[in-house]
Amino acid sequence: MKAAYGGLSAFVKAASGIVLEEGKEYLVESRLAPVARQFGAPDVPRLVEKLEATRDPALSRAIVEALTTNETYFFRDRAPFDLFIRNILPEVMKARADERVIRIWCAACATGQEPYSLAMLLDEASRQLTGWRVELLATDISTAALEAARAASYNQFEVQRGLPVNMLLRYFTQEDRRWRLVQHLRQRVEFRELNLVHDFRGIGPFDIVFCRNVLIYFDADTRKQVLSRLARVCRPDAYLWLGAAESVIDHESEWRPHDEFPLLNVRTSRIEAPARRLSLVASR
Repeated sequence: MKAAYGGLSAFVKAASGIVLEEGKEYLVESRLAPVARQFGAPDVPRLVEKLEATRDPALSRAIVEALTTNETYFFRDRAPFDLFIRNILPEVMKARADERVIRIWCAACATGQEPYSLAMLLDEASRQLTGWRVELLATDISTAALEAARAASYNQFEVQRGLPVNMLLRYFTQEDRRWRLVQHLRQRVEFRELNLVHDFRGIGPFDIVFCRNVLIYFDADTRKQVLSRLARVCRPDAYLWLGAAESVIDHESEWRPHDEFPLLNVRTSRIEAPARRLSLVASR
């Protein structure tokens, strides 16, 4: 496996931005073993040889999907969602009072729990959003994850991770041993396949972006490139959320940390007058 690891690492980084660290060979091999069986290879090294010889698009996709981490759950790290509904959404509504359109993007959405968490919050705020159009785009590199997200059907363990009981009863219907999100919230989210290491200039502009817990899998150069691409599809006063282990520090040409709230970032082109500063009412 070690002999094939270098070529595999180079392919995965070029295809997805994901860096396969040294010492993770066993984990990589365990994830790729089912792919090897699927494509008729006796083991993972032979699978890598087949990849290098054929560059089969189906095989390439299967390898990347097998090595993509789709860990997510409803209202993950609750504070960003509290800040979103209490502070950021009202702030953006003030800024967009004339056009009454807000665009939100959840990048690397995995199986959909993050955008659906936002959809539930937006539904609860429907009175104050009367007359507004709120567009919610969710993207991921994994077609399998997107298929699961569009289905919006979750098992008992998945709905117990972060989802309040009142929201489960209000927004989900039980189907055998699974729970399915109600149709009007499924329709509220547009899911689309997107690779963050490729050009995505055509999808903006956005007012709010959640790009959490994905940059940690990239090296410094790729992180810088992705942050720069994110800036190009965001408005000058946009907000960007990253994960707890991620930061724009050392990449502050387009983004800077918000003065008051950890993990929230704003464009460096943003001019914040004192009247536009956010109040400290949300959980940190």
